[in-house]
Amino acid sequence: MLSVLLGSAFVSRLFWGWLSDHAGGLYTILAASVCQAAALAGFIVTQDEAGLFAVAAAFGAGFSGIIPAYVVVLRQLFPAGEASWRVPVWFFCNICGMALGGWLAGAMYDQLGSYAPAFAVGVGFNIANIAVIGWLAARIR
Repeated sequence: MLSVLLGSAFVSRLFWGWLSDHAGGLYTILAASVCQAAALAGFIVTQDEAGLFAVAAAFGAGFSGIIPAYVVVLRQLFPAGEASWRVPVWFFCNICGMALGGWLAGAMYDQLGSYAPAFAVGVGFNIANIAVIGWLAARIR
C-alpha cells in the first residue's frame, strides 16, 4: 500500500507542478488539500483491501502537491532574499506537524483501539487548513 501511495505521489507531482505554474501555489495547495482530506475521509469508511489501495493512491496524489506548493507560495508572498530562512523554518514546522500527527494517531489508537478517530481528527485538521488557505487565496485574488 505504501508503494502505491508513493507511486501515485511520484506521478501526480507533475500535475501539481503544472497547476502551480498555471494557477499559482495557493490554489495548488487548496486543491491538493481537498484531495488529501477526501482521501483521509475514505480511510475512515473503507474496510476492504482494494478500497484501501485506491484510497492510498488518492492520498498520495493529494499529499505530493502540498509540500512543493508551499515553497512556491513562500516565494510568491515574500522577497527572494528571505527564502534562506523562511523555507527552512517552514520545513521544520512541517516536519514537526507530520511527526506530531503520526504520534497522535498512534496514541489515539492505543486508547481507542481504532484508527477511525485518528483519521477523523486528520480530516478536521485538513478542513482547518483548507479554510485558512481558501481565505488567503480569496484575499490575494
